[in-house]
Amino acid sequence: MEVINVKDAPDAIGPYCHAMKVGNLLFCSGQTPLDPDTKKIVGDTIEEQTTRVLENISIVLSGVGLTLHSVVKTTVFLKNMSDFQGMNKVYAEFFKGHTPSRTTVSIKQNPLDALVEIECIAEIKE
Repeated sequence: MEVINVKDAPDAIGPYCHAMKVGNLLFCSGQTPLDPDTKKIVGDTIEEQTTRVLENISIVLSGVGLTLHSVVKTTVFLKNMSDFQGMNKVYAEFFKGHTPSRTTVSIKQNPLDALVEIECIAEIKE
């Protein structure tokens, strides 16, 4: 098991790491729409926040030489299920035809009151 923290990704807001490498899998902690420099939430719309979340996930993945096309599973946490269509549109643009398995759930609130948080599992091909 290897702890992964990526310099350019937003700092964790609690006692956890960006990801854990176990065998040939990378388990990425949930990313919220935090700007890595200002540590503040980016955007007021689901589209803006989903964009920042997926950019943050991409930063974590690139820190170990991976891309979104390495992702095998995501879990999307939405504050409002009515935001599903907007999130899904941005998500599809980022994944560009790659369709990992996914679960989407509605939550009441996350620690930063963001509209969306996404975690993922990626495969490391060595």
